[in-house]
Amino acid sequence: MKTSDFYYDLPHELIAQTPLKEREKSRMMVLDKKTGNILDEKFENITEYINEGDTIVLNDTKVLPARLFGHREGKEEAIEVLLLKQRDGNVWQTLVKPGKKLQIGTKVIFEEKLLSAIVRDVLEDGQRVIEFEYTGIFNEILDKLGSMPLPPYITEKLEDKDRYQTVYSKHLGSAAAPTAGLHFTNDILKQLENKGVNIVYVTLHVGIGTFRPVKVDDVEKHEMHSEYFVIDEEACNVINKTKKEGHKVYSVGTTSCRVLESATDEDGIIHSMAKETNIFIYPGYHFKMIDALLTNFHLPESTLIILVSSLAGKENILNAYNSAVQKKYRFFSFGDCMLIK
Repeated sequence: MKTSDFYYDLPHELIAQTPLKEREKSRMMVLDKKTGNILDEKFENITEYINEGDTIVLNDTKVLPARLFGHREGKEEAIEVLLLKQRDGNVWQTLVKPGKKLQIGTKVIFEEKLLSAIVRDVLEDGQRVIEFEYTGIFNEILDKLGSMPLPPYITEKLEDKDRYQTVYSKHLGSAAAPTAGLHFTNDILKQLENKGVNIVYVTLHVGIGTFRPVKVDDVEKHEMHSEYFVIDEEACNVINKTKKEGHKVYSVGTTSCRVLESATDEDGIIHSMAKETNIFIYPGYHFKMIDALLTNFHLPESTLIILVSSLAGKENILNAYNSAVQKKYRFFSFGDCMLIK
């Protein structure tokens, strides 16, 4: 199975650079994974596609405003630091630019007397381990000084930080948003509840590895990045009851999908846990839990388009993507969505 099998041609102008003013006004392509039939819809009508007794699973992670700009102590040139993973207390694993300027022992000033950091280690892949020094509460300082770590294909400035968060975001820790959830409003969630749809939450902190391209020709040789997730017993009970009663489980986003498939055993029972997952879902994978998936449109040759092809079939997905290009759907993080049923 070749990585090139998952390529499609996308005009650059279809990459959404800014979010819509109203979250729920995005378009939604409905794809029947068995027949390949396509229906062009609006996301605001999603309640018509989910039945009473079904369960939707949302990832309630919250994006860190993880991009910081500063300068070396005594120097003026700009230094960019992207927080990737908290190691211990004030120690973080980061990406930095320009890397050659930040050797062990280098001090970076972000705002005088408020936030600074010292490089403690240089890792083999060039990442830096840094230790922060600050006055006050770190998350409040980060909210003040940091900016959202938007994907590299978004070049326009985000005017409202909250538009790169879901309305139900809760647990701070992601380097990127679970973008399928960006379409939901509190009103849509209420409509689903009123219809008798169960809504449960899991947490998976999205790593920067989600943007890492597949660099090998053979899909199966790709090494998947790890991400930390939590699913509690209450959520598991609802999900297991849903399946037992013959209803469907809808995953909102590939991140929720990775949690559900990682926490489900071979008998189709999901268990509460908190751990890292590096699950890589590619064609041939047997889905143990999810019945349907709401997801945005993904980059060519990415692990995410490979995942959705595993659920709906490569030919169905590429046909749907080519249709979306022809109909000028908006692509990627701030773009439109697809419901695979």
